[in-house]
Amino acid sequence: MGKIGKAAKRARAYARIGRELVSGLRAGSSASPVDLGDYTPPAGVAEFSRHAHASVEVPLAADVVSAYLADLSQIPKWLTMHAGWRGEAPVEASPGVTFTQQARLMGIPADVAWTVVAADDSSIEMRGDGPMGLKMGFWLTTESSAGSTTVHFDAGLGGQPIEGPMGSSVVRSLVGAMDESLEKLAAAIAESGPAAGPRVARKPVLHNASGITIAASTPVLVGVGQVVQRQPGAELADPSTLAVAALRKAAADAGVESILRSADAVYAVASASWQYRDLGALVADAVGAKPSETVQSSTFGGDGGQLTINDAAQTIADGSHDVILLTGAEAGATLAAAQRAGTPTPWPEQGDDISPTRVVGIDKTANNDAEAAVGLGAPIYMYSLFESANRHRLGRGPKEHAVAIGELWSRLSAVAADNPNAWQPNAFDAEEIITVSEDNRMVSSPYTKLLCANLQVDMATGLILCSAAAATAAGVPQDKWVFVHAGASAHDEWFASERADLAASPAIRTIGSAALEHAGISIDDVKHIDLYACFPSAVQIGARELGLPSDDPDRPLSMTGGLTFGGGPGNNYGSHAVATIVERLRKDPKAFGLSTSLGWYVTKHAIGIYSATPPKQAYQHLQPVVDSGPSRPVRSGYSGPAVIEAYTVPYDREGAPQAGIVSLITPKGERVLLRTTQPEILRELIDGDALGLAATVTSATELTIDSAETHELPAPPPAPVLVERRGPITIITLNRPEVRNAVNLAMAKAIERAIDAFEADKIATVAILTGAGGAFSAGMDLKAAARGEVPITEGRGILGLVSKPPLKPLIAAVEGPALAGGCELALAADLIVAANDSRFGIPEPKRGLVAAGGGVMRLRARLPRNIAMELALTGDPMQATRLAELGLINRIAKPGEALTVAIELAEQIAVNAPLSVVASKQIIEESSDWQSADAFERQTQVASVALFSEDAGEGVRAFAEKRAPVWRGR
Repeated sequence: MGKIGKAAKRARAYARIGRELVSGLRAGSSASPVDLGDYTPPAGVAEFSRHAHASVEVPLAADVVSAYLADLSQIPKWLTMHAGWRGEAPVEASPGVTFTQQARLMGIPADVAWTVVAADDSSIEMRGDGPMGLKMGFWLTTESSAGSTTVHFDAGLGGQPIEGPMGSSVVRSLVGAMDESLEKLAAAIAESGPAAGPRVARKPVLHNASGITIAASTPVLVGVGQVVQRQPGAELADPSTLAVAALRKAAADAGVESILRSADAVYAVASASWQYRDLGALVADAVGAKPSETVQSSTFGGDGGQLTINDAAQTIADGSHDVILLTGAEAGATLAAAQRAGTPTPWPEQGDDISPTRVVGIDKTANNDAEAAVGLGAPIYMYSLFESANRHRLGRGPKEHAVAIGELWSRLSAVAADNPNAWQPNAFDAEEIITVSEDNRMVSSPYTKLLCANLQVDMATGLILCSAAAATAAGVPQDKWVFVHAGASAHDEWFASERADLAASPAIRTIGSAALEHAGISIDDVKHIDLYACFPSAVQIGARELGLPSDDPDRPLSMTGGLTFGGGPGNNYGSHAVATIVERLRKDPKAFGLSTSLGWYVTKHAIGIYSATPPKQAYQHLQPVVDSGPSRPVRSGYSGPAVIEAYTVPYDREGAPQAGIVSLITPKGERVLLRTTQPEILRELIDGDALGLAATVTSATELTIDSAETHELPAPPPAPVLVERRGPITIITLNRPEVRNAVNLAMAKAIERAIDAFEADKIATVAILTGAGGAFSAGMDLKAAARGEVPITEGRGILGLVSKPPLKPLIAAVEGPALAGGCELALAADLIVAANDSRFGIPEPKRGLVAAGGGVMRLRARLPRNIAMELALTGDPMQATRLAELGLINRIAKPGEALTVAIELAEQIAVNAPLSVVASKQIIEESSDWQSADAFERQTQVASVALFSEDAGEGVRAFAEKRAPVWRGR
């Protein structure tokens, strides 16, 4: 075809795009005018500059179809452009009804405020206002024919976004969504089953007891049910059967048996005793519900009980659901009994094609290699190690501490004795709990069996969570209502052995503060408390981080008796805690309740705040950024001096000690884990007190205790990455100046965490990456890499950044050398500020390597070919001043002032709308790969995120009002 032919083809493409953008032609399923045949569209369509039309024949009677379309609450089930509700979701299509919908336009959610203008037996007309002056009209019209109904879907569009360059793209996208929606309509109507009767319009609800009028979408728990089967039944019921029984109890508790069938979502905590692919689907079938969504918690994690409630409450607050069933169940006792008897358990198995709609929670490997090597895989061993660290922190001797945790657990057993749903409703005194006996063997010091979670139980919960409007419509008495005021979730440093303090949890502290602040209360205002009580260390850590005393007789730390006495049903304990709190709050309606759930080794956490009094503000599932501080690298193969930080001795079932697991801190603040069977060490760990003693590690299994004098634990080494937040600007500092900020695995992980937190921070707009000690980075730490510590992370890959830079803008502030991987880190940034004496280079060829972390590629993309070739082939560095002349560097600073200049540049970015900044960056990053024929359309799709945002309207208003805009990032 040749160059002329290609140029002509491009010219024709540009001409076509120009015609579409300027002419404002009407779009059907393609960019041509709508072919309506004999159909006459509604008169109101003529008021709009663009018209889209779709139709479908449905093999159902017209009255059935019309009734379904008039039920606006069904919109999420068939309208593919629906993304959610803002505030109150609608129910009945009647003139004057108003609501705000998040509608996907070209895949991007944009808020549209709708008003139902007209509605009768055969048609519905709605008018909507969107961002930036967008005007919309929807008409749904039904025509009856023999045995079927034709549904016509018309849309009119107008306003500046449609008149402008994005108009054609918006209409084409809309028509595709309309066609897809109508294709789903017949199945959606059939799935909905017979109409449940007239629905009550979504209006604010008066809470009679308080006199407060609350939003219709306020999440409220209306029914709770618990099943405790202490003796396995002859039928060997599986967990799903117990779950259904618990939900039926919850419906009876709510006083509305039919409410189970009306559920539009079912959440299930993943069962540990029998793994279902989608437990929620089995439960829904059993109770006659036809949910649009099933959700399951991650396979492993006791945080699932509270986490599923948090997520479900958010979907109700968002208007996506009205009635949600939540359940969790275990049949561990039945399964164990059947296995002992050799009896098969023909429990349900689902096919490989079955899966829930969503999974909530994190599933990752729980242990690192060092923990696995010494046998810290089972929770009992890790938590008993934590207990030793907790004793060290409190300054107690072994006997004194044993009595203290015995008394703590005795108080929990007293709670269980008054709990009709407890697995072991018996009170024990502290002496019984800590004394080793035939029935109370030592498991792992200092924990006897009565200090451990009891997982071999048959227990289930059923919770019914509704919007206030749905609860009212269903007729649930308000004295059954308990509101979810706030929820929060986060996780600590993932591997326990890398935490600075084994007896602390920054994540619990962070989510506790966030949830209490959102609820508008302090911890002193909370009367009814249930802390996840698998082992005493978990309770003590949680209480300390939340500011709770562990021995207050008026505020016990459990409502159930904990996982020892109340029962530890796999991942689902937290649901039992909430069910019990709900019952307590109904009797004490002005009080507040708090419940925590946790997974793995004080690793992942969720918290909820509850009260029978309405909340002060709309519910939110908060996910705050956790500042964990410095971590402790775990050293393998270490020999040398150390201080004993914590220890435990696991025992076999006959009561013999198996080994000692010891955690030691080196003079540099690193952690060493050791498993030993040395008789003299075991004697000291069992009969003495080794905490704080100086020791010498001689091998992976041996140590010597050097003296009986106790020592302070060395502080953790400086954090490899420092993070400072200055409003919208986040400063991330590489902090290994002793090796010119060479990147080892710990630093790579810290970089990834810092970038992830920056991305998640709603306030942060731009980040700066810099280095401490006058050097940016010398690249990969080759000595660490030779030991196997290759700096590649799970999420962002090489160096914790270069394989997946952030979506938000990143500035590199470079002092001194930026070589090898250091150069690649700088190139992963969007802008570079460099001191005039700094140097950039990729010397990998000098060591037989290649700058495969993006260095060669990014240099070629940003520099003239021959300059990039010189840097790549010689491996010699180049001065920043020369690279600035070639356009690689944005600002040159005096030595020592690169960060100052970078902050000034960041401030210029941070005053702009965050969504506009991100969209602009994305267009620059991606547009080089776009074909010229569709480049403008692709650009419009990306820009729509900002153009259809609330911030776009705010920017225009602020300009007109001559004031600074207030950006909300939405």
